[in-house]
Amino acid sequence: MWISAVVALALLLGGGGFAAWKLDWFSGNGEAVTFGKNPPAPPAAGTSDAGTPSAEAKPSGDPDVLMPTGPKSDFKQTAKLDDGTIIAKTRLAGEKSGFEGDVWVWAPKQYDDPKYAKSGFPVLIALPGGNGFPNNDWADTSLGLQKAITEGVKAGTSLPYIVIMPVLNPDAKYYYDGSDIPGQAKMGTWIAEDVPAFAKANFRTYKSRDGWAFMGSSSGAFVGMKTVLQHPDKFKAVIASGGEIVPDSPLWKGHQAEMDANNPEKLAQKLIDTKGPEVYINFQVGTKESGKDRMVRFQQQYGKGPVKMTIRDIQNGEHNGWHYVRGMKEGSLEWVSKVLKAPKPEGS
Repeated sequence: MWISAVVALALLLGGGGFAAWKLDWFSGNGEAVTFGKNPPAPPAAGTSDAGTPSAEAKPSGDPDVLMPTGPKSDFKQTAKLDDGTIIAKTRLAGEKSGFEGDVWVWAPKQYDDPKYAKSGFPVLIALPGGNGFPNNDWADTSLGLQKAITEGVKAGTSLPYIVIMPVLNPDAKYYYDGSDIPGQAKMGTWIAEDVPAFAKANFRTYKSRDGWAFMGSSSGAFVGMKTVLQHPDKFKAVIASGGEIVPDSPLWKGHQAEMDANNPEKLAQKLIDTKGPEVYINFQVGTKESGKDRMVRFQQQYGKGPVKMTIRDIQNGEHNGWHYVRGMKEGSLEWVSKVLKAPKPEGS
């Protein structure tokens, strides 16, 4: 009878509709997701209720650990990896920017391991290229970002990052350079303030910049680099792949001073002049794409003092996420993991 019902539904939906229905039905996509499950607490003396959830885990002795501040967001699964980890999406109304947009998240298996229940985790904010709206391409498992991190953790070449993947722009018409362009949506505040606050509300993180980095491709690489240089007190490093160097949104017209305040060249020079704090920029560029000359010039002029820079060539690499993930596996993940703070299991 059940098989007959499925066949009947297939006929009603048509082949493509049935395939989509079957995919979501068996994959769990759309279901509610909770990150950071706590084990049940032992029953209190004189009681028999062993199933009561434990109180929120207390942080370890590291004063840098920040337990979730709340309020918790409502997450819905969008994908499941082979190891059982989940990519989920939620809607975030940015308190400081006033912008509301989608955010995707992924947490590694270690995040739910009881050994790490009192530890913070480093956060990698992954920014897409292209329009960056209405989706963030890094939430697509076919690019392999999350799998690359998982494999890197096993190999000892990557930290187990919480990956936060927000939309980059408020629409698909313009690039907003991840900035607060006068008269436009405050995308700079969204990226630098609201998205990190969201991560802190929902996950065990670190208070210091030692637990915060960006990665991005193309326009997202520009925004990640610009934000690290603009807020070195909050973020420490960026993997910038195939990126642009200077702001180029047409919406800057008539706002030169504001554009200069979001120009990585001027921000890097300011950081050099004020002698810190140190930031780390890892450029990635495919040998089959243009743009390396801009990276080399930027490194030659600004890669000094507190601005630490390196350029990674991706052999036969083109301007796409698959090749940038390959570059990360070949060394950039290990590079960024050496300058950020690792989670510590209990007892270590």
